Amino acid sequence: MFGAFASLIPPPSTGPPPKDVPPPTPLSLPQCNPQLPGNAGSSGKRAQSSLVRFLQTLHRPTEVNESHFAALGVHVHADAPPGDVVPDPSCLPSASGWDGVDLDEARRRDPTFRAPLCNGRLSPEARVYIERRGELSIANQAAFRTVRRMKPEPGKPAVRLGNCYEFFRQLEFMASYWDDTSLPPLSDEDVEQEQDPQTTSVPQRTTYRTVAGSQMPPELRHNLVSAFVKLVSYDFGCNIAPPRVEPRLHLIEPPSTETRRKCGTSTRRISYFSSGCIFIYRTPTTREAARAGIVEGPIAAVSARNTTNFTKPTESNIDFGRELIAALVTAQLRAREGKTEKRIGEGQWWATAKRWGGAEGGPIGREVEGDAIIGDKDAFEIEGLGEGSPSPANAPAPAAGRPAPDAQEPGFARGIPVRGAPLSKKPRKTLSVYDRYRMVRLPSSNWDKKARYEAIGKIRGAGYDDVFVVSSLFHHLCVLRVRVPDRLLEVLDGAEEEEEELGQNEGGEGEEGKGYSWGKLEIWRSTWFDLFVVEQRLEAMRLLWGVMAWSMRTSTKDGDDEAMGGA
Repeated sequence: MFGAFASLIPPPSTGPPPKDVPPPTPLSLPQCNPQLPGNAGSSGKRAQSSLVRFLQTLHRPTEVNESHFAALGVHVHADAPPGDVVPDPSCLPSASGWDGVDLDEARRRDPTFRAPLCNGRLSPEARVYIERRGELSIANQAAFRTVRRMKPEPGKPAVRLGNCYEFFRQLEFMASYWDDTSLPPLSDEDVEQEQDPQTTSVPQRTTYRTVAGSQMPPELRHNLVSAFVKLVSYDFGCNIAPPRVEPRLHLIEPPSTETRRKCGTSTRRISYFSSGCIFIYRTPTTREAARAGIVEGPIAAVSARNTTNFTKPTESNIDFGRELIAALVTAQLRAREGKTEKRIGEGQWWATAKRWGGAEGGPIGREVEGDAIIGDKDAFEIEGLGEGSPSPANAPAPAAGRPAPDAQEPGFARGIPVRGAPLSKKPRKTLSVYDRYRMVRLPSSNWDKKARYEAIGKIRGAGYDDVFVVSSLFHHLCVLRVRVPDRLLEVLDGAEEEEEELGQNEGGEGEEGKGYSWGKLEIWRSTWFDLFVVEQRLEAMRLLWGVMAWSMRTSTKDGDDEAMGGA
């Protein structure tokens, strides 16, 4: 209705660079790349008798050090090329030969570019890949003008962002906290020149940093990474979504031999590490399941952290530990395929037997004082208000033709007026905090009822699962491939670590060189890609395309999977 008045509103304009801007936050990426001693192909030496018991000694993030990574057998290949991050390099689009390709040439490439997916569809066309490259190749400042609805620079046409509009909108938000690294840094002379209106009529920059990067809200980085991942995942029939239950890496202590010998049963300690990652899920092909919120997978994890200081090794260890937890959590979720949930505490006395020796128990908390809890809708049990007791002055009178409420009727406010609580309240539909505490029951479930857990893209019969993690720090992004052995998941789930499985390793070492029963936890980390730089975000998009093509491929013969398993 008010669209006709849009022409009367003056277009926004950029002013001079702001003064008194705090110094920029230094960009120091973490350097934590644990290596196994000796040959990279060896399973290494075992330093701890029980992995789970050693990990359960962690109580604070600052306690993480290299010994915990060594206990897991972590071996990192840093700055790995995209052909090593993706197990099958043929899933990666070619690094060159896409400039100047028209639609006819793109259609001719479809027979070799497209491949069948596990959801019954074909992979995106070559035209879609060319469009994403063209949209991400737009210069940042020109894209920011479109986001801010500003006129283009004189002599230049207006750009169309298309599917990348949300990505550039989030990138424009981050430009207030981080300098645009695609442009040369501003010096004092450049600032004075751009502040002088007589020098140039149109400023070259559209955005300027006004706040330090360390003060950026964490949700901005999450939104930027999510928008970037959706550019690729959506065309493969996948989507990125936060989990409905907290992602947890569950650790179950192996049974103790001494306790089992004495008592016949063993008490096993159960703990977990929480993670703040989100996941890439496969969208169901049926409309009813998609509308109901059903998700399948997960396919990969997305971990964006807000840490900006990595001057000490402790910060780098903590950040790498968070990436590792995100990968192991994803592996545990994918390993739930075909299994049923076993609730924690099921069959245990502390989740079934009544407390207080089986008695009903007395009042607890503020119930002992007889005071009402502000905001509590429970009926108050107060003595002294019987048939002969006077009713409170502000008690509501019963309606005509309706009997007065009985003093024993649930939900009737009986008693002395208390602090800030009205006398007449509606009976609450849910249990109070004290009533919930009195109930003896199992902890809440950690399985999402609307998730179909499935190891999508896993090589069947290989004995491991290649898990991908999209990691983000500052305004950078990298991709990790973590090869999680099935045996390691069994050990974390409480399996016994038998001595014969921990004998001599591949190097033929003796008692002092016991190897890991799961071999090793091998990780391939790509280089860090700066999302402000056009060339680097194009390479990041190419790597994500290869990851999605590999994960969503059709299940071929076991022989083909075995051949690709050596990658």
